[in-house]
Amino acid sequence: MELPAECDGLFRAPQSLVLEAHVPSLAAYRERYRRSVEEPHEFWDDVAKEFYWRSQHSGPFLKYNFDVTKGKIFIEWMKGATTNICYNLLDRNVNEKKLGDKIAFYWEGNEPGDSMKISYSELLHKVCQFANVLREQGIKKGDRVSIYMPMIIELVVAMLACARIGALHSIVFAGFSADSLCERILDSNCSLLITADAFYRGDKLINLKQIADEALQKCKDKDSPLKNCIVVKHLGREEELVSDGICSKSPPLKRLCQDVQEKETESSKRFHPKTPWNSHVDLWWHELMKNASKECEPEWCDAEDELFILYTSGSTGKPKGVVHTVGGYMIFTAATFKYVFDHHPEDIYWCTADIGWITGHSYLTYGPLANGATSVLFEGLPIYPDVSRMWSIIDKYQVTKFYTAPTAIRLLMKYGDEPVKKYSRKSLKVLGTVGEPINPEAWLWYYRVVGEERCPIVDTFWQTETGGHVLTPLPAATPMKPGSATFPFFGVVPAILDESGEELEGEAEGYLVFKQPWPGIMRTVYRNHQRFETTYFKKFPGYYVTGDGCKRDKDGYYWITGRIDDMLNVSGHLLSTAEVESALVEHSSISEAAVVSHPHPVKGECLYCFVTLRDGQKFTTALMDELRKQVREKIGPIATPDYIQHAPGLPKTRSGKIMRRVLRKIAKNDRDLGDTSTVADPAVINHLFSNRCETVL
Repeated sequence: MELPAECDGLFRAPQSLVLEAHVPSLAAYRERYRRSVEEPHEFWDDVAKEFYWRSQHSGPFLKYNFDVTKGKIFIEWMKGATTNICYNLLDRNVNEKKLGDKIAFYWEGNEPGDSMKISYSELLHKVCQFANVLREQGIKKGDRVSIYMPMIIELVVAMLACARIGALHSIVFAGFSADSLCERILDSNCSLLITADAFYRGDKLINLKQIADEALQKCKDKDSPLKNCIVVKHLGREEELVSDGICSKSPPLKRLCQDVQEKETESSKRFHPKTPWNSHVDLWWHELMKNASKECEPEWCDAEDELFILYTSGSTGKPKGVVHTVGGYMIFTAATFKYVFDHHPEDIYWCTADIGWITGHSYLTYGPLANGATSVLFEGLPIYPDVSRMWSIIDKYQVTKFYTAPTAIRLLMKYGDEPVKKYSRKSLKVLGTVGEPINPEAWLWYYRVVGEERCPIVDTFWQTETGGHVLTPLPAATPMKPGSATFPFFGVVPAILDESGEELEGEAEGYLVFKQPWPGIMRTVYRNHQRFETTYFKKFPGYYVTGDGCKRDKDGYYWITGRIDDMLNVSGHLLSTAEVESALVEHSSISEAAVVSHPHPVKGECLYCFVTLRDGQKFTTALMDELRKQVREKIGPIATPDYIQHAPGLPKTRSGKIMRRVLRKIAKNDRDLGDTSTVADPAVINHLFSNRCETVL
């Protein structure tokens, strides 16, 4: 891939950041990138040397086949080398790097003031204790463990304990239904479930144990081998403390974790539901931990042993169990975290993602801990109890690197600048976005208001399947263009293909693919390698197919245009839905937009637009005319929307991604929606169906 010697970017990092950066210039990036692509063995071996290996690889450093016409698809990095990722994240940091007293996580609860912190040595002890608990429950290397928990420290402990003994964790987001949990338990044939009694999301009570019980009953009806459920007493901790004589009802609720510091909270007024209990199945976490040893010998695993399964939505409606492996995932998440966030030992890092999603795996747990980082773990919501919550947390912990989703940014934009400016945010150095392309308007608000024009934005593109960042700016090196994911990360070789599979050079738009593997790429779909090959390698043999569209501009910058089936061919012209959405949200009345294709008797396809209004705005004929005019002016007459529907809410996954597959169905009035278990608010779908546009504008 040819990169320009220098780019005429619109925004650059301040000199103070450049002076201390790991990659201080575009020239430095270009040289490292060249080496990573031309000498991947040497480049990644240097990264691997930063970690502990029980034994070295016995064969080639990298072996792979991306071409289905030449046989089975496979990827192997450092096969034969043995290590343990938990050992590298905790033992190495405590014993070799002497970081035992350093804070690993500041935990911030749903209620302001409900908080605690845990050091690396305390986390190591907790993980060893729970690893011993798992072994006592008969869990061994290769077994699968399902984890269904809120954003609490015990979630991190559980996943790392699995990694320590070589068991695969399958984390299910704590907003999923009983049916979704059951489906994932059955598909991965899990031996154990770990959950919590209940938690609050804002002011809404989620009775997690009750949902877990429903899932277990469904699993039992289908002959699942899962027999036991370990339960964390989260909301019920006050009850536990009172019964133990540690505190009375009169003080505010205290969260007690042995060897962990905690602060008082005003959440004692919250309702703590009685936990449903089956003594033949259920086990209390705290009781199992009481007598567990704080020492646990790790299971030494091959670099290509499976580390975890994480389910992601599939185009067929059936979730795919994405499998990542120990060695490659470890070095890739470590390297991407270090360079993309330009991590330094004194940083306080906050990723707002839930650990139930890949971002929480890679950039809240594995990547930060591999670098000995201090992170914020947040259980709450960005606008609870008020719309300044995020900015107050940044000031409280003096966060330096902040990573969140465009959906959250657009949500907070609706409330204006004042809630942001109530707080200093002077500690911030780097901002990041993840999950979807960010429209330039939201990018500029994030840059100018939140970052006060002094914080570069790393607009990262990656997927559950890629394991880590594949297209991303580096904060001090990359001149930024609002909305562009810019250039590939080290070792990643992108290409843009047309419909016939021909590579396009220079300025181009088409299918985004990758030509060779990087260490963090997924290895298979759990128990369905054929689906892995068909989904990612069959369409264009010799390439990994992302399923996303992309354009490359004259400077070589990459711009993600959305899923390929979100691209429109209108009268022979290829249009990006993301580009139209960006034009719509530039209107002062619009806070969010989603665009899908709709059949058209003359054009083939036309644009069906869903728009969400800012507070206080009204949906009128005049507004629709203004929106159509704005799109024509921003893109051209060919992009003029044929349908514009008012959408007070959009169907989204619980991680905030808009479900465009569902919107396409609504636009066509097709109620055969397939799997909608990942929709955060199903009522939104019914409302949109009831208010469809039946006639063209």
